[in-house]
Amino acid sequence: MTLISKLDGFVSSIKHKTISEERRQVLQPLVDYIQEKVNSKEEILLNFICTHNSRRSHLAQIWAKSMAHFYNVTKVKCYSGGTEATAVFPMIIKTLENTGFQIIKLSEEDNPSYSIKYAENTTPIIAFSKSIEHQQNPKSNFAGIMTCSQAEETCPFVIGAEKRISINYKDPKEFDNTPLQEEKYQERSLQIATELHYVFSKIKSSS
Repeated sequence: MTLISKLDGFVSSIKHKTISEERRQVLQPLVDYIQEKVNSKEEILLNFICTHNSRRSHLAQIWAKSMAHFYNVTKVKCYSGGTEATAVFPMIIKTLENTGFQIIKLSEEDNPSYSIKYAENTTPIIAFSKSIEHQQNPKSNFAGIMTCSQAEETCPFVIGAEKRISINYKDPKEFDNTPLQEEKYQERSLQIATELHYVFSKIKSSS
């Protein structure tokens, strides 16, 4: 299905050849989980988890929802959370805007909320930093997808998750306040987008 024009062009240009065979094996449990839910015609609840819910987990949540829409995989709900709440890092918002998402800042507090639109006639994603236990996150029947090694180590058990999947990404934070910051955030966003594009491209509709 069509995304917002600029974003649709970006997503349509993604190639899977950059994904190594080793990395495809890392992604396979997520493919299998989604496919099982599609086959059984159940809701697909994906909660992307990182330590501070400020960078990688938001990228994964937003790209996953966008790719589900792009490939018309229905009943997908995407969430994110951290072992603690901080704030969405501003470079994440800039990176997504540069890619084509339409973003409105909804509040000005230390942990602001953002409306992130990926397609016309769809409800925007409301993004803000939150803990795994936040009331907006699912309490049961979801996959807890660990996007950083720190969360993997500090959060060995995700309450309510029926499946725990590790898809770790390097933190672009290490390039903050350097000349490479914008480039490295875009690089990480592209990696996450490419891998989730691949995941949803493998899903077959149920008969």
